[in-house]
Amino acid sequence: MGSGTSLEHCDRTDVGRRRANNQDAKAVLEPWSREQYRRRGWLFVVADGMGAHAAGEMASAIAVEQVPLVYEKHAARSPLLALRMSIEQANAEIHARGESSTELKGMGTTCTVLAILPRGAIVGHVGDSRVYRIRGGTIEQLSKDHSLVWELEAAHTGPPEDMPVAPKNIITRSLGPHPQVEIDLEGPFPVEEDDVFVLCSDGLSGQVADDEIGLLASALPPKAAAAALVGLALVRGAPDNVTVITARAGEREVSRTAPGDEPWPLADEPSRPAGQADVPWTTLAIAGGCLFAALLLYPNGPLMKFDGPLGGLLGDLREPIGWVSFSGLLLGFVGAIIAALVGFCSPQKPRIKALPLNARVGAGPYRTYACGPTMPRIEGIVASVESAADGLDDATRVHALGHVRRARDAAGGGDFATAITAAADAVGVYARSVEAARQ
Repeated sequence: MGSGTSLEHCDRTDVGRRRANNQDAKAVLEPWSREQYRRRGWLFVVADGMGAHAAGEMASAIAVEQVPLVYEKHAARSPLLALRMSIEQANAEIHARGESSTELKGMGTTCTVLAILPRGAIVGHVGDSRVYRIRGGTIEQLSKDHSLVWELEAAHTGPPEDMPVAPKNIITRSLGPHPQVEIDLEGPFPVEEDDVFVLCSDGLSGQVADDEIGLLASALPPKAAAAALVGLALVRGAPDNVTVITARAGEREVSRTAPGDEPWPLADEPSRPAGQADVPWTTLAIAGGCLFAALLLYPNGPLMKFDGPLGGLLGDLREPIGWVSFSGLLLGFVGAIIAALVGFCSPQKPRIKALPLNARVGAGPYRTYACGPTMPRIEGIVASVESAADGLDDATRVHALGHVRRARDAAGGGDFATAITAAADAVGVYARSVEAARQ
């Protein structure tokens, strides 16, 4: 918990049960004062590397090193701009390293970043690692997977059963393989007290359903939730590295804006350089309208000489009215021309595209599921432990199954708080047995 804030968090990573090394990486940048929180907030990063030999580990390590460094440097000006610049810099570093060696060529990593600021939570994202927000029995996915599966689902318009089958591990966007990368920016999303955020690699989301992630992360403290989520992935085989960060917002992280807050710049270069002015088309149009009307109302012109109903109505006042109207419109024409010339010739401030207060970028959340405590959700977790427990020694299996029975009994009686704790305890027994076997 950083000084001056009330957010609690925990981060965990595990090599999984089938990989020899861990290509996932993570980072947390804490604000150590209330002023630092106001300036750049909390920053959380998860990266899932790809590449032969040590290339994937190197790519993800570069991402979690570069992103906090660059973000810290630029966040005071604009957190959204800082997120984009930090991920672009990480991409450049990874690409350069990959081009320097044949063994590293083509290496890459996902990169998913969450910043929690006084104005709300923002996301910078490339790849298929994820960011979730859990609130009031609902889990929302704030990031969009850059994967072949998601692209096929987005393009498919027929019935679900006709959906083409695609490998789940093919991603369409990552840091490193190319000199430039397209980055998704999302937010700011409003933050309320007790909102829970989860960042994870696909080693977790591939084994634990979204509603189960929401159930455990919302019902347990961040440390216990992170342990239970990684443990549940191990229970279900953990074929990939597993990384998760859980964060629960407190009262001091509730989103607040003030009318005097500055808009966030979205670009590091102005769309119009200083000194270059726009042509004042509106002012010129007003000048043209004044001139046209003045010519029509000129006392000796055809309109004022016309002996129609208007002439009879005005009578002897026609000529004075004409001169007054003509003079006023002519002065308006001259004034508009002068204003246009002054505006065009005056030095202009650079124009930078910015996000106004209370506006948002991106299209998230992308998926929403109920994740409140129910008997089927508890059963899904404990049944996995029960099945996996067959491979444990007798004493450990009895210990794990004791927690399973306690979870089922509590859920059957409607005591879901006890049921979730007991289910997490059962998962913990299995996870500790896996760790002991590694040693």
